[in-house]
Amino acid sequence: MDLDALLKFMTKKGASDLHLKPTRPPLLRINGKIIPIDMDPCKPGDIEKMIYDILTPKQKARLDEELSVDLGYGVHGLARFRGNIYLQRGTLAASFRRIPFQIAAVTELDLPDTLLDFSTLNMGLVLVTGPTGSGKSTTLAALIKHISATRPVHVITIEDPMEFLFTDGIATISQREVGTDTTGFRAALRNAMRQDPDVIMVGEMRDPETIGTVITAAETGHLVFSTLHTNSAPQTVDRILDSFPSDHQVQIRAQLAQVLKGVVSMKLVQRADGSGRVAALEILKVSPKIAKMIEKGETGEMHEELESSVGYYRMQSMNQSLIALLVNGVITVEEAMEQSPDHEDLSLKLRKMFPKIIEGDEMGTSDFSQISELKEYRRMYEEQEEKAKLRMAERDEQIQQLRLQIQERDETLQQAREQMAQINEERERMQTEYKRLKTEAGDKLGKLNERIKELNQEIASHRGGGAKKSGIFG
Repeated sequence: MDLDALLKFMTKKGASDLHLKPTRPPLLRINGKIIPIDMDPCKPGDIEKMIYDILTPKQKARLDEELSVDLGYGVHGLARFRGNIYLQRGTLAASFRRIPFQIAAVTELDLPDTLLDFSTLNMGLVLVTGPTGSGKSTTLAALIKHISATRPVHVITIEDPMEFLFTDGIATISQREVGTDTTGFRAALRNAMRQDPDVIMVGEMRDPETIGTVITAAETGHLVFSTLHTNSAPQTVDRILDSFPSDHQVQIRAQLAQVLKGVVSMKLVQRADGSGRVAALEILKVSPKIAKMIEKGETGEMHEELESSVGYYRMQSMNQSLIALLVNGVITVEEAMEQSPDHEDLSLKLRKMFPKIIEGDEMGTSDFSQISELKEYRRMYEEQEEKAKLRMAERDEQIQQLRLQIQERDETLQQAREQMAQINEERERMQTEYKRLKTEAGDKLGKLNERIKELNQEIASHRGGGAKKSGIFG
C-alpha cells in the first residue's frame, strides 16, 4: 500500500479528504460524504510504514511526545496535503486534506465580490469562521492572493501546518510554519511586529494568548486575517470574549469594537445538480452601530442589524445567502431548509417571496407569475432601500447642521471665555489700583492726622504758655 498512490487516487476522484484507519479500507470524503475505496482493509503495520516514511525526526519526536502531529506534505505535480497523524485505540491513524497548488480567485469560488472589500483595508481584524472543512482556508488564500496581485505590501502568514503556497506578485509574502520556522503562534506574532508587515494571516486563533496578540497586532495598524471554529458572527464575538476572564471582558469588548472589521461565517451546501458543494456565507461588516453593540455586549441584536444592512453595507445573514443560492437554482429547497440555522425564519422569508414553494409545488420555468412576484418583491425592496438612503441623507444633513451649531456654539463660548479673561484681567488691574490708592490715601491720612496733632499741640502750647493779660489794670 503506497501513500502517494492513494493521494493520487484521491485527487483523481475529486475527494477533499483521505482517512487511514486500521481494519477499514482507505476512506475518501467526496462532496461531504465518507466513501470507502474498494480495496483490502488497512493493517496497523501498513499505516505505520506509510506514515513513518514521510515524517521527519522532529515530527516523529513530537508524535511520540504529544501522540499527534500536524504536517504539510506535497506530491510533485499533484497537490499539497495537510495531514494529521494521531493515535486511536493504541494504533496509528491519519487524515489528509487536499490543498491544490493553484489558488482559486474569489470569483472562481462563487463567493460574493463584497469579500474583496476586506482585502483593501489598511488595518483591522477580519475573521473567517465555520466548522472544519467549510472552506475557511481556501477563502483566506483567495483574499491573500488578491492582495498579492493588487497591493505593494509585505504579507506574513503564520500557519500550523503550512497549507497553500503563495507566490509574490506586487506584494511580497513570507510564510512561516509553526514547528519548522517558529516555535508557536504567539512567538511568531511577536516577532512579526519587527518584520515590517502590512498584512498578517494567522492560521487559527487557538488560545487566549494568540487571540490577545492578534487583537494587539490589529490595534497597532496592521491588517490581520484569521479563523475560528464558530458558526455565526454573534457567536464569534461571544467566543472571543469567553476566552478571557470576566474581569477583562469589558476591555476586550472595547478593543474588539475598535479593531474588528468583518466576520465571514461559512458552510458548504450540496448543489442541486449533484456536482459538488457551494459555500453559503453570513457576512458581517462592522458598521458604527455594530461596533457599539459589540462594545455594549449586545450581540443578540447584531443579527437584525446585519439583515437590514444588505443594501447599504452589503452584509447578509446565512438565511439570506441560502435564499440567494435557491433563487439562482444552485441548491434545492430541501437543502436550504436542512442547512438553515433558523428554519422558521427561512420558511417565512420563502413564503413571502414564493407562496407555493414550501407547500411543495414546483416553480414552473415558464410561470412568469413567479418571476413577477420576485420582481415586485425586488421593487418593494429597492423602494425601501431608496427611502433608507434618503433618511440617511437627511440624518447626515441634520448631523452636519448640528456640527455647525456646535461649532458656532464653541466659537461663541471661546469669545465669552476671551471676554471673561479680559474682564478678570481688568478686575485684577482695578483691584491692584484700588489697593495702591487705598495705601496712598492711608499714608496721606496718617500724615494729615500727624499734622493735625502737631497743630493741636502748638495751639495748646500757645494757650498755656503764660501770655500777659491785657486790660485797664494791666
